[in-house]
Amino acid sequence: MKYQEIIFEEKGSVAYLTLNRPDIRNAITGEIIIKEIEEACQRVQENNDMSAMIVTGAGSAFSAGGNVKDMYHKQGMFSGNPEQLRKNYRKGIQRIPLALYYLDVPTIAAVNGPAMGAGCDLACMCDIRIASQTARFGETFVSVGLIPGDGGTFFLPRIIGFSKACELAFTCRVIDAHESERIGLVSEVTAPENLIARCTEIAFEIAKQPSNILRLAKRLFNLSQGRSLEEVLELSAAYQALCHHTPEHKKAVEKLILSQKKQKKSD
Repeated sequence: MKYQEIIFEEKGSVAYLTLNRPDIRNAITGEIIIKEIEEACQRVQENNDMSAMIVTGAGSAFSAGGNVKDMYHKQGMFSGNPEQLRKNYRKGIQRIPLALYYLDVPTIAAVNGPAMGAGCDLACMCDIRIASQTARFGETFVSVGLIPGDGGTFFLPRIIGFSKACELAFTCRVIDAHESERIGLVSEVTAPENLIARCTEIAFEIAKQPSNILRLAKRLFNLSQGRSLEEVLELSAAYQALCHHTPEHKKAVEKLILSQKKQKKSD
């Protein structure tokens, strides 16, 4: 499949999704790029051989978020009266958080530069974030007279805590890669030239695990958010019952038993 505004590649069991509009700093509010991100996520979801997906941006920015020119001219998804705008969000950019949230394959954001507004939220929609030293993050909606309209109030507090998320959203303060690592927004910071290689290393480390079990584990982590302990334990019991009857579990246990027997003989 040919894409106009993203680059999509599959290398072994790892997929790479690159926002490819460096001319507008990878703004993600146009219908084409939204549809292509959605379709790429669906493609990965339906391919049982895929075990991880890396999301990054072409050029010097991860994503500048919304297209300010479109906002100014009230065109595209920013056109219409309030009721129409509400529909535009629901039928437009809000498809991205849903596509990533319901993607059972683990995702890694390779944040190669500024991630502002919806760009920051896009990084937060991924399960793991690795930042280049040139990355910057800003939950900057309020500074342009808006609120996070794409799920930022759902994702950001779950990553860095409610108080810190409120601080960043209310002050619109832009933070660098190292502060992002300190507050837990990203897992680690690496040199720009090593970013994709490091994310690929993590992705293939993930890909060593059974892909169907990885998908169950990610879904359980997502479903566990906001539920009671009793509900989580019930979900865990149901998922674990499925896992006990997979060939991957049987093979792993047999390997462990064989290893224990060899160790016992050597002792």
